[in-house]
Amino acid sequence: MQSWKNFSAQLPAVDMSAMSKNLRNTVQATREKLGNVGPDGITELPAEYKQLEARVDGLRELHQKILKIAKVHETESYDYPSDIAESVQDMGQQAASAWSSFANKNLKNTNLPIPIPAQGAPTPHQPKTLPHAMSRAAKAGATELGSGDRLGMALAVYGSAMEKVGDARMSQDQMISEKFVTPWSATLSTSIGLAMKARANVKTARLELDSARAALKSAAPAKQEQARLHVEEAEDKLVQNTETAIGLMKAVLENPEPIQNLSNLVKAQLIFYSSAAETLSGIQGEIDEAATAAEGEYRTSRGA
Repeated sequence: MQSWKNFSAQLPAVDMSAMSKNLRNTVQATREKLGNVGPDGITELPAEYKQLEARVDGLRELHQKILKIAKVHETESYDYPSDIAESVQDMGQQAASAWSSFANKNLKNTNLPIPIPAQGAPTPHQPKTLPHAMSRAAKAGATELGSGDRLGMALAVYGSAMEKVGDARMSQDQMISEKFVTPWSATLSTSIGLAMKARANVKTARLELDSARAALKSAAPAKQEQARLHVEEAEDKLVQNTETAIGLMKAVLENPEPIQNLSNLVKAQLIFYSSAAETLSGIQGEIDEAATAAEGEYRTSRGA
């Protein structure tokens, strides 16, 4: 018995009052959900609070939807799904290189065979964007056809241009990630998150008040004074929590940062599309001339 007493004495104290309050709140919420509480048994929150609540809900949903789409800019290959096969090949080459390096360092002076290192320098990282993929394909085609071939020359020009477009797209993605996705996500998790937490506190305080009022109605005469004090405490708590939530929700709705973030998104896109248009416009004339010359030669040869 003594050992049990020592053990029980070391247990943390249980706040029975808090447990009782949580239980009453749970019972109150369940009765409301089942429709067992009339309108007079549910405290009406201020109209201003409910209006702000609806607006913050809309803003939160907006942030979630746009963020879900914009986060694609953090994935390099979002416009080039075909990179999956290339990525698998790259992973295989990286794994082989890593194993060769490990084996040469750790399998010496053992009976295990040491793999022969792959010849040549390791393949540099190739960006997995659609413009870069087009650039690589065009340059490879130009090499195959040779510098004396008109199509080969045009492919070489196009390949160089698309590499610039791909680089510009990656710069855009970095800017969008840093100046839009990151701060947009921060707004969702901080200011909007704090407002949502404050609203949860309001709901808890409202349940406490309504359960305290219900307890007052059914309290025995000897306990009515104590029950009345609980109601007054719950009323003060609800008022305080509601005022706090209203302040935080107004701060969320008045926050200028989301518009500034959107402006940064537009700037990043404008820079990219302008750069891409300028780059492609710069080669359009040269490729048109090559196409016209090739067609002229073809017609001449057919006429001959």
